[in-house]
Amino acid sequence: MDEFVNRETELSRLRESYESDEAAMAVIFGRRRLGKTQLVQHALANRDDAVVYQATETTPQLQLDEFVDVAAESFPGITEIKQNWEALLGYLGEQDAIVVLDEFPYLIDADESLPSVIQRLWDHRFQNTSGTLVLVGSSISMMEDATLLGNSPLYGRFTTKLDVRPLDFSATQVFVPDDYTPEERIFTWGIFGGVPYYLDGIDLDRDLGTVLTDEVLSQNGYLHNEPEYVLRTELTDPNRYFAILTAIAAGKTTSNEIAQSIGIDGKQISTYTQKLERLRLIEREVPITEEKAKSRRGRYRILDPLFRFWFRFVYGNEDRYERLGEDAYAAVIEPELPDFVSQAFETLCQDALPGLYPDATLLDIGRWWYHDHEVDVVGFTADGTMIVGECKFTASPLDYSALASLEEHAAEIRWSPSSGAEIDVKYALFTRSGATQSVQNAVSERDDLRLFPLEEITQHA
Repeated sequence: MDEFVNRETELSRLRESYESDEAAMAVIFGRRRLGKTQLVQHALANRDDAVVYQATETTPQLQLDEFVDVAAESFPGITEIKQNWEALLGYLGEQDAIVVLDEFPYLIDADESLPSVIQRLWDHRFQNTSGTLVLVGSSISMMEDATLLGNSPLYGRFTTKLDVRPLDFSATQVFVPDDYTPEERIFTWGIFGGVPYYLDGIDLDRDLGTVLTDEVLSQNGYLHNEPEYVLRTELTDPNRYFAILTAIAAGKTTSNEIAQSIGIDGKQISTYTQKLERLRLIEREVPITEEKAKSRRGRYRILDPLFRFWFRFVYGNEDRYERLGEDAYAAVIEPELPDFVSQAFETLCQDALPGLYPDATLLDIGRWWYHDHEVDVVGFTADGTMIVGECKFTASPLDYSALASLEEHAAEIRWSPSSGAEIDVKYALFTRSGATQSVQNAVSERDDLRLFPLEEITQHA
């Protein structure tokens, strides 16, 4: 397909930078495979005043040589300029050029003084031009260190900051065949998430079992080594991080559970989890009623569904799948897939909540848990309404025990509306396979209870 999807806000902000009469500096960052390069190139369509240089891991001199070769195509005069970054970028700024330094961290690796050089250039030469400097990077930690943190050389100098994230559910549907059912769409989302590189590179016209067998389980598959490639690119010593991600994928979600699972001291685990959080690979989630910084009930989850799938099913099992061949999906993956996708389904239901309750002004949406009590979807409104939801992504209909459990657990949520109003509880049931007659009867008899099928959830997510 090779199609550029969504990103209208980011495109608009980039084009504003390009068209400004004043100097502009844009910083674009986000984990690999999210389409940052395509975003920049799309925003530059039909322009002839741009230099787009994609850095590689090579020597400083070769990087300068390559940059001059690229820049000379639009600005031949640059070949007469002294070959150092300050002189070259300064010259292009005076030509009011748009200069894109893609994979900026590779340039910093080769010359750690570059951010300070750009700071000096920006402060003293760029200000009198309408040139634009665009710094793009996949190494989030290096981009933060060079441009975003308070002690970084370029802190406070950028005029535009774009934090590129995975596409949301609705934006990814352009990659999915039109005849997909809502169930098939959720399975696809629950495995491949919102990363354009994944969705654009696989043939979703085939059934899901074939796609997973050929593209993920097979050692020659398009995505078979993807998580390992990303981790080894970002981390110098990834083995312990592999162990942590494997533990989380297996259901060890608290710091103590993870530490015990991989055999390290509990006090050390935060060093590793903080690094993975910074790389946007995991997230520490706390109950919706608590502050993240103060809560001791945090749970870790892997953010990218493909990473979750890989660490749950693929990592360490390659030989097994090679032995099973085409039978691997049916024997190992298919029986566990609904349970695996249920986490993404819960998130999807949370995302759909504002559309399903359009008259409610939802201030916060999330999960809640305490000991054995857990509620999949919780939304707090400005007027004191609390919406609580149960999600069932099973092949059997949702039965009355699920509703009774939701009511029991919801009663334990401690929340005080800022308005001081009395809490009005609304109950929502999200289900893949419908509901039993007793539940349907309750829905028809009560005005505080609603039942949402997959079609309605996917429509509003």
